[in-house]
Amino acid sequence: MISHCYIEDIGTHLGGEILLKGWLYNKRSKGKIHFLLVRDGTGIIQCVMSEGEVSEDVFNTYDKLTQESSLEVKGKVREDKRAPGGYELELSDIKIIQIAEDYPITPKSHGTAFLMDHRHLWLRSKRQHAILKIRNELVFAIRDFFYRNKFILVDAPILTGAIGETASTLFETQYYDEGKAYLAQTGQLYNEAACMAFGKIYCFGPTFRAEKSKTRRHLTEFWQVEAEMAYYEQEDNLELQEKLVEYIISWVLKKNKKELELLERDLSKLEKIIAPFPKILYDDAVKILKKEGGDIEWGSDLGGDDETILSNMYEKPVFVCNYPKKARAFYMKPHPEREDLVLCADLLAPEGYGEIIGGSQRNDDYDSLVQRIKEENLPLDAYEWFLDLRKYGSVPHSGFGLGVERTLAWICKLPHIRESIPFPRMLYRLYP
Repeated sequence: MISHCYIEDIGTHLGGEILLKGWLYNKRSKGKIHFLLVRDGTGIIQCVMSEGEVSEDVFNTYDKLTQESSLEVKGKVREDKRAPGGYELELSDIKIIQIAEDYPITPKSHGTAFLMDHRHLWLRSKRQHAILKIRNELVFAIRDFFYRNKFILVDAPILTGAIGETASTLFETQYYDEGKAYLAQTGQLYNEAACMAFGKIYCFGPTFRAEKSKTRRHLTEFWQVEAEMAYYEQEDNLELQEKLVEYIISWVLKKNKKELELLERDLSKLEKIIAPFPKILYDDAVKILKKEGGDIEWGSDLGGDDETILSNMYEKPVFVCNYPKKARAFYMKPHPEREDLVLCADLLAPEGYGEIIGGSQRNDDYDSLVQRIKEENLPLDAYEWFLDLRKYGSVPHSGFGLGVERTLAWICKLPHIRESIPFPRMLYRLYP
């Protein structure tokens, strides 16, 4: 009985007969020798069959096979340093499962719009496959980091009645007879409640922002990991973020070297990502940007171009700290020495990639937080539960959110964030 094997495990069957189940990635022929590139989701292997070494029916199967046809192949594993992965399969039999007719993504060049319309098939390409394998390890590294550091996973709701960021970027829906509900912009408000119960917690899930932006950094649906820590102040928060990013990069370099090399990523750039990271004040960032010819005015949030300029100045991620109160969310703690600032920081990834983390120390004072909610014209009754956290054992606490897709785009050095998620949702993209 020939056992089924996955391509990633092919080396453990050297010299043995195996069965592979997969799809035809490509094929070529030298007359009496046919070469089939077969993929199975774990890798690609070259399969070889020679005229006279297999039956005539099996040899002629080559002519029927088309790109992405599904098939099963049997053969003997042999080592070949020239072959993809270092092994190839000497075929003895082929079973066709289904012939793919007129597969739309051919080896020729295709435009981005065409590829996005066929995203469900584009995922099968080597490049997209590599990116999403790195994403898989990135997500695992994040979870492993928090597990090792004794954080508790507390998932926040997707449907919420409380606004976490700004009302202008909300997706809203009717929630039975309860009125309007919103797709969560952040799990942070709920994280604050959970950290008062468990000390150190995180949530990990999809986030929705109805921001009408078409930049290379924006999605309307993205994945975010958000951590919240009781008794953490600003510097504690920044140190934890440094450790997390350093851990992620180290993990991916260890687990995904082959995929990064396929993407032609300069590994030396990633190898430099070791804590501590540089820190600059928002005030100084504005001065730098003005000196570089930017038109930013003090009090404005940094735009994409601003972040690009700043992050190109450093080989490591850089923190921009203490933004103006008017440019930040209502829940951030006021700066103790300047009432126009809040204790917060954005972490900008190098090489022009910009913000990957946003975080702050939270406002733990009841009266001050009530005033900020009123200033933002938010409904006070929707935040009664949130204000309770400042009435019953309030403590200094901090948190942050890391965007998975932005981080992955930087790690892989992608030109656009749309390649960093299996099925991107953007301003003009809801299909497939």
